[in-house]
Amino acid sequence: MTTTRLSILVADDNPTDRLILCTLLSRQGHEPLPVSNGEEAVEVFRQKRPQLVLMDVLMPVMDGFDASRRIKSIAGDELVPLIFLTSLAESEALVSCLEAGGDDFLPKPYSPIILEAKILAMNRLRLLQAMVLEQRDLIARQHRQLLHEQRLAKTIFDKVAHTGCLDSPNIRYLQSPLALFNGDLLLAAQSPAGHLFVLLGDFTGHGLPAAIGAMPLAESFYRMAAKGYSGSDIIHELNAKLVRILPVEVFCCAMLLDIDMPQGLLRVWNGGLPDGYLLREDGTRIALSSRHLPLGVLDPGRFVERLQTVSLQAGDRLLMLSDGMLESRNVSGELFGEARLLAVLEANRDRSALFEEIQHALAAFRGEHQDDLSLVEICPGEAMSWTPLSFPGLSSVSAGPLDWSTELQLRGETLRNFNPLPLILQLLLQVRELRPRAGAVYTVLAELYANALEHGVLGLDSRLKRDSEGFARYYELREQRLRTLDQGEVRIALDFTPAASGGRLRVRLSDSGPGFDVRKALASPCEPVALSGRGLRLVTELSDGIEWEADGSALSAVFNWTSPT
Repeated sequence: MTTTRLSILVADDNPTDRLILCTLLSRQGHEPLPVSNGEEAVEVFRQKRPQLVLMDVLMPVMDGFDASRRIKSIAGDELVPLIFLTSLAESEALVSCLEAGGDDFLPKPYSPIILEAKILAMNRLRLLQAMVLEQRDLIARQHRQLLHEQRLAKTIFDKVAHTGCLDSPNIRYLQSPLALFNGDLLLAAQSPAGHLFVLLGDFTGHGLPAAIGAMPLAESFYRMAAKGYSGSDIIHELNAKLVRILPVEVFCCAMLLDIDMPQGLLRVWNGGLPDGYLLREDGTRIALSSRHLPLGVLDPGRFVERLQTVSLQAGDRLLMLSDGMLESRNVSGELFGEARLLAVLEANRDRSALFEEIQHALAAFRGEHQDDLSLVEICPGEAMSWTPLSFPGLSSVSAGPLDWSTELQLRGETLRNFNPLPLILQLLLQVRELRPRAGAVYTVLAELYANALEHGVLGLDSRLKRDSEGFARYYELREQRLRTLDQGEVRIALDFTPAASGGRLRVRLSDSGPGFDVRKALASPCEPVALSGRGLRLVTELSDGIEWEADGSALSAVFNWTSPT
C-alpha cells in the first residue's frame, strides 16, 4: 500500500523498538525522525515540525505525557496527530494517554499493517483539519472584507440619511440595530414653510440587504422636503422609487409625520408600522394606525397617498415605533407586546419622563431583540434647532436681469392632482437674494394658494375649524369637494421689478370664487387657541406688504430685497 510521504517523529528510549519503528516507516515511504526521550522530542518538533508523532509513554528526562502536552501547545490550532506507543494494558493508563493529548495508541509489539492503517487514518484527519482551518481563515478574511465594505457604505449612507434635523432637542430616539446596517430608517427634515417631516421606515430583513432601498429613499425625502413638496407628494414619490428599484420580496413599512406648527396641524401616513400615538397633556391618547400597504408594494397608479389630518394642541407629544420593539422577547420567549407598551402609557403621570419610562420598561423586560428596534418621541411645540435650508439644483448666482412676469392658470383636473408650489418656489429661489427668506416666501405662497383653492374655489368655511370635530370635518369636506372638482380656477401671477438698490417680487393669487371682505377678516379678533383665522395675519407678518382687490377675489404679497454691493 502506498502512502503520502510524511515526516514522523519517533520518540522511544528503547534502541531496538526505535530501530524497528524507523525501519517500518522507511519501508512505507516516510521520513522517520528518531529521538530517545521526551525533551529531545519537544526540541525536534519545535525545529522540524513533523507531520505526525509516535510517542512512547515511559521515557527518561521527560515522559511521553509531558512531552505530548508541550507538543500540542506548540502546534496550536494545527492538528499534528500523536499516537502513543505503549505496552500498558490497563484501561486507566490508555485513558491517560488520550487525556494527555494523544489521538490514538499503538500497542507493542508493533504490527506493520496496523501501524500503516493508523498512519493513513491520522493523515486523513490531519488533512481534513488543515482544510477546515484554511476555510476558516478564508471565511474570516471574507468577513473582514464584508465588514469593511459595509462600514464604507454606512459612512456614505449616514452622510445622506443624517443631513436633516434629527439632532434637534425636540426629537428623541432610540435605535438598536441587529447588524452594522439598521433595517430601520429614521429621517427628519424641515420644509421651507416651517413644516417638520419625520419618516420612520422598517425594511424587510436585516443588515445590508435591508438597507438597499434606504439611501435612495433618504435622498428623495430630503430633496423633496427642501423643495417644499407636501407630505402626500413625498410619500407618493418614495413609493414610486422603491417600486422601481426594489426586488418584489423587499418593501418598507413606514410612517410619515407632517407636522405643521404654524397651522397647528398633524398629517399622518402609516403603511404597515405599529400604531403611533398622539399624546395630549390631559391624558387623551389618539392612535395613529396603519391604513395603507407598505412602501414598494403597490404601483403608483394604485397607491393611496392620502394623509390622516389631526389638530395639534400645546403640550402634545408624538410617539413612533417599529415592530421590533413590540416583538422583543424575554428569556421565557414572551413578547414585549402592545399591551405592555399601553400599560406604560397609562401609568405615566409626567409626559416629559415618558421616553425614559418606556426604555426602563424594555430593560426590565430584558428583551432579546429579534428585530431592529426604533422608538421616536417628538414634542412639536418645543423649539427646533433648524438646519440651514439647502436647495438642490440651484445656481449660486442670480438668474440674469430681474425684470419679468409670468402667470399660471390652474383649472379642474390640474387643481385636483397637481401641487404648483414646489415648482414656483424653485423658480423664485433662482433669485439669490430671496433665499434667506425662503421659509417666509413659501409660507406666504402656501397661505395664499390655500385661501384661493379652499375658500374661493371649493367654498369651504374656515369657521368649521372651531374645534377638533369641526377641524376633521373641514378636511373631510376639502377632500370630497376636491375629488369632484370640474370647474373653477386659480391664477398665480409673479412679477419681478428691478429697483435702484435691489428689486421687488409681487406674488398675486386670484380665484373664480365670490371673494370676501379682506379688511373685515384682518380686523376680526383671533383667539390664541383658535384653529382658524390666522392665515391672513401670517401673510401680513411675513411679507413686506399685502394688497387686495375690492371684492377680495385677488390677494397680493410683496417682498423687497437689496442687492449686495
